Amino acid sequence: MAENLPYSSSVGTLEKMLVKIKNAPAPEKVTGDFINTKLAMKGGTARGCIPFLKKMGFVADDATPTDLYHEFRNPAKSKYAIAAAFKKLYQRLYEMNEYVHEASEGVALGLIVECTGNQADSSVTKYTLSTFNMLKKYAEFQKISKTVVKEKDTQEEPIQQTTTNPFPLDSYNQKLNGNNGSEKSINLSYTINLNLPPTKDIEVFNAIFKSLKQHLLGD
Repeated sequence: MAENLPYSSSVGTLEKMLVKIKNAPAPEKVTGDFINTKLAMKGGTARGCIPFLKKMGFVADDATPTDLYHEFRNPAKSKYAIAAAFKKLYQRLYEMNEYVHEASEGVALGLIVECTGNQADSSVTKYTLSTFNMLKKYAEFQKISKTVVKEKDTQEEPIQQTTTNPFPLDSYNQKLNGNNGSEKSINLSYTINLNLPPTKDIEVFNAIFKSLKQHLLGD
C-alpha cells in the first residue's frame, strides 16, 4: 500500500532556517512572528516550514520547542538531533531498508518511489528526495558521540605484566619435599600472568605481591 513521506517544497529555505535556529535564542513558541522577526526570514515560504519542523519533532503541537529542538542548538548534539529527526521522518523507509541513511541516491530514490507509488520524475518525488538528502547531509548516525569515544580512549589501559620466577624456588622446594633440603629438591619453572588494575597507588601493588607471596610460599 502506497504511503506518503514528509517533504518540504522549499528545501533551501528549510536548510537556511535550520542554520538560523542554531544561532538564535530558543523562543517560547515557534511562530510566524519568530520566523519573521528573530530569524529574519520573511514571506509565506518561511512560515510554511513550521509544519515540517513539527513533523521533524523539533516543535510540539502547541508550537513550543521540544527537547530535540534544544539538543539541535547544542553544537555537540546537533548532528545527532538531526539524525533522530531523520529516523522519525523516514521510519517507513527504515522498515524497508534499515541502512537507508547509507544508501546511494539511486537506491533511496527507488525506495521512495516504491513507498509512495509516485512517478520517479514527479515533483513530489523530487521534493522528497531533495529533503531526504539535505537532512542526511547534516546528520550523524553513529550511536556513540565523539565526546564519549574521546573519553573512552583517554582512560588508562589495564597493565598486563608477565613475570618469570618472581620468587626464589629454594624455600618453595623445601616445603614441597617436607624437609630442610636433605632430599633432592624438585626444580620447577613457572610463569605468572598478572592483570594489574589501572592505578598509580603503590600500596595497591604492594598488597597484591604480598598476597601472592603469602599464598605461594606460605610466609
